[in-house]
Amino acid sequence: MTATSVAARPAVAAPRTARPRRRSRLGPIGRVLAIIVIALYCLAPFYWMIVSSLRRTSDIFDNSLLPTTWSLESYAQVFSGSSNFGRALLNSLIVATTTTTLALALGIFAAYAISRLNFRFKSAILAIVIATSMFPGISVVVPLLRLFSDIGWINTYQAMIVPSLSFAIPLAVWNLTTFMKQLPYDLEEAAMIDGATKWQAFRKILLPLAAPGVFTTAILTFIHSWNEFIIALSMVNDPAVQTATVAISKFTGASEFEAPYGQQMAAGVIVTIPLVIVILFFQRRIVEGLTSGATK
Repeated sequence: MTATSVAARPAVAAPRTARPRRRSRLGPIGRVLAIIVIALYCLAPFYWMIVSSLRRTSDIFDNSLLPTTWSLESYAQVFSGSSNFGRALLNSLIVATTTTTLALALGIFAAYAISRLNFRFKSAILAIVIATSMFPGISVVVPLLRLFSDIGWINTYQAMIVPSLSFAIPLAVWNLTTFMKQLPYDLEEAAMIDGATKWQAFRKILLPLAAPGVFTTAILTFIHSWNEFIIALSMVNDPAVQTATVAISKFTGASEFEAPYGQQMAAGVIVTIPLVIVILFFQRRIVEGLTSGATK
């Protein structure tokens, strides 16, 4: 081997040493403490609402962490004959359930068309659907109030359901479209090769696979409809039709100079309990729907 051939060989670069991975500044204990602080910050208002609802009316301004004297006086006042709060809870359930059902029925088909079919202006249609949900509820109250007054819809369920759909349907379409785009096309094609129609492939193949996304969308839509206040307050003034959120705002104290904080706290706890039960019961489905597409 000559000196020239040795010199012509490219020099072999020295192997690079792997850079040490940066460790998080927060150790395991720090991360646990951070989670605890965030949880306490989020749960503190709800805890104070529960504690205040269990105080006597005379102790409502007590700042102790626990009631000095435990009392269900506020809960008894909430369900007294004059408040009609039980009927208001039933009205909220009717409005929220109907809104969720209609939003899912329309949103599933719209999401299927946007995610699986090819047609012109598909992206523009999706953008318009999402843009409609960006308008605040108060912006549509006045024109809808005039319209519903002309057609005789004031003090009816549909006066609350139809406006809620204008915000619930875009939410359903957006969530379900994102979820259905993650589902493989091969499953539908295989079903149609085996003789299934497009409707059968949608109903028997795609819809069961989209169940986590449907559950998540249904729960989010139900929570939105259950908590709706502005439209229900504007369209309904009949106590027999008003929802629970409106009924809470109309609670009155023993006199015009007394604010019914105890009753409002107790009613707030009662209104929140169904949402907590739904979240706890379907939490696995919610996590599956929100994380769909994040991993293969």
